[in-house]
Amino acid sequence: MEKNAGADSDLPPASPEISGEEYEALKLRLAASKFRSRFRLGQKELRIVAETGVPVLRGQCRKFLQERLAPAHPRNDGRQTPMRGHPCFIAQHATGCCCRGCLAKWHRIPAGRALTEAEIDFITSIVMRWIAEHADGAEEIPVTPDLFSD
Repeated sequence: MEKNAGADSDLPPASPEISGEEYEALKLRLAASKFRSRFRLGQKELRIVAETGVPVLRGQCRKFLQERLAPAHPRNDGRQTPMRGHPCFIAQHATGCCCRGCLAKWHRIPAGRALTEAEIDFITSIVMRWIAEHADGAEEIPVTPDLFSD
């Protein structure tokens, strides 16, 4: 994860996706945190996963990250990510992607500068991977079709 240390680093640029090896190492570190390991998707969040689908959900998560984390000095930093209401919010807390302080601590992405597009893609991949691993049962939730779309 050192490769996400920042633009001034001599390290190669961030990969847009977290590798399997990096994700497994991150999971072990997160599992040691009582706070991070307690997060689960509730029925409301599972319903959102079922009704939204992965491509739209990925877009929603990326938009949340762009609006709430990408600025160098996000509004209400440290409190900008709700604890419930959308799978992305739950996953952000579970993976240490909820504020700039947590991004620095868990992913070595420094605060005080805007996130790059590659870093936003990287964080999105972490969040989506966590959601995929914790969305068991979403496929069994009945989905009401949108009767007003073409």
